[in-house]
Amino acid sequence: MARIAVLIDNKFEDSEYKKPATAYKKAKHELVIIGVKKGTVIGEKAGLKVKVQKAVTEVSVDYFDALFIPGGYSPDQLRSHDEVIAFVKQFAVTGKPIFFICHGAQLLITADILKGRKVTGWKSIIQDIKNAGAEYLDEEVVVDRNFVSSRCPADIPAFIEASLGKLK
Repeated sequence: MARIAVLIDNKFEDSEYKKPATAYKKAKHELVIIGVKKGTVIGEKAGLKVKVQKAVTEVSVDYFDALFIPGGYSPDQLRSHDEVIAFVKQFAVTGKPIFFICHGAQLLITADILKGRKVTGWKSIIQDIKNAGAEYLDEEVVVDRNFVSSRCPADIPAFIEASLGKLK
């Protein structure tokens, strides 16, 4: 069983959180919802409510086996917080799996950890991904060492399969 840090804020893409989270829990993995501060965050489309259990300043990357970043507007909001970016950078150094979908790559762009990597993401951030030094691949899921990335809600089944594969 893996312990997965879920980094989330308001206006996350509901399905990009809910479907993978459900699959991870079904596979007996533990999710710890982290954000800028404790409280409730709300999804952008369906209004799904998720309780943030821990502020990012209260946790250590050593406690987790993987990091999951759902898309939507949440990653853009999170990347304006230095403590969030520090957490993502620290996580990348460990080599543990990082799962991100849609706009989730924005956190890795701001953390400056994409150079030389192959990833995918939402079409509006393709140029940002390239500018960060990564190779953008227009595929439903891209696995590059410890990174698993997908473009959009339609890619969720492939994203779940690939990320669960990294947790075995």
